[in-house]
Amino acid sequence: MTASNHRLHGWDSTRIARHRPRLDAADVATLLARFGPLRGELRLLWHSPRPFSAVARVATPGGEVFVKRQHAGVRSPAMLREEHALLAHLRGHGLPVPEVLADDAGETAIAMGHWVYEVHAPAPGLDLYRDTPSWTPLVRLGHARSAGRMLARLHAATADFAAASRSATQLVARDDALRAPDLNAAIEAQQAWRPGLAAYLAGRDWHRELAPVAARHRTLQPRLAALPRRWTHGDWHASNLCWTDTGDEAAVAAVLDFGLCAPTFALYDLATAIERNAIAWLQLDRGMQAVFPDTARALVAGYAEVLPLSAAERELLADLLPLVHLDFALSEIDHYQGTFGARDQADQAWESFLLGHAAWFGTAPGQALLAALRMPV
Repeated sequence: MTASNHRLHGWDSTRIARHRPRLDAADVATLLARFGPLRGELRLLWHSPRPFSAVARVATPGGEVFVKRQHAGVRSPAMLREEHALLAHLRGHGLPVPEVLADDAGETAIAMGHWVYEVHAPAPGLDLYRDTPSWTPLVRLGHARSAGRMLARLHAATADFAAASRSATQLVARDDALRAPDLNAAIEAQQAWRPGLAAYLAGRDWHRELAPVAARHRTLQPRLAALPRRWTHGDWHASNLCWTDTGDEAAVAAVLDFGLCAPTFALYDLATAIERNAIAWLQLDRGMQAVFPDTARALVAGYAEVLPLSAAERELLADLLPLVHLDFALSEIDHYQGTFGARDQADQAWESFLLGHAAWFGTAPGQALLAALRMPV
């Protein structure tokens, strides 16, 4: 099984592909033999370019399905069942999320060798952005407004989801460091359960490098401590949504990929949606043309149609945005260094993502985006 033609979204597609080889027909056939209605001749129709798991659309005798595979060091079956419980809850509240299929033994997360698999039913709607990387701006404002509305619907539905925590630590959009009273102390403590992060930071003057982020964190954190917890999606990008049609005013028809979900707070998810959809992170050399304040405002306006935001919440949203990526960046460092020994990927997560994204908000384009968010919608 080779990865030479497996192009992936990410900082270094070739390196990521070596760690996550694409699904092949033999592996998928072995998996789907566990699902009575899906057994038989199959064809792999499409491979996802997303970087954190291997996903393929598969034609089977029982219809098309999506097969997703992750490394067992990143997700155990028990960890995936936590995701599946959230999906079942959302479906019970009328949210359009795909069904996770159970095998003949009733299992929805299946371990095979070094990997753990899931099988999902197709989502309704059109996958208009399936090949669009995260951090690619969403320029259709009607889509942004609809995405904001659906995000608010999701938050309304998770308000009574009872699961208190998530056991997964790698590649999860948590808020442990973000909510902690002292950022440096929180990162020190995390090294006990993030061995990859500990290995990466060893011998590095990371307190000095992190000082600007820690200073911003000290002004933000007290306002986060009392915010109510609720489960959030964690990766609200247009490529994780399906759409009713191809028009500029298309509505969200389905919500995909809850791999990063965790209990955080509602503004965390909304800030993440802005970070994913309103900034051309891969083209920052374009200056003011790399920032899309109208997209950010459309997301917020759509959200507020369902769950209104006070002036204080809009102010907090703007102050949160420069640090909302903090915990996920730490998770990426732990993942790349600890699971794969990929120092170059960990460097990018520390320097370009954790430090670089926070610093960008001090530039003229970053300040313009924050000012736009503070304006009434």
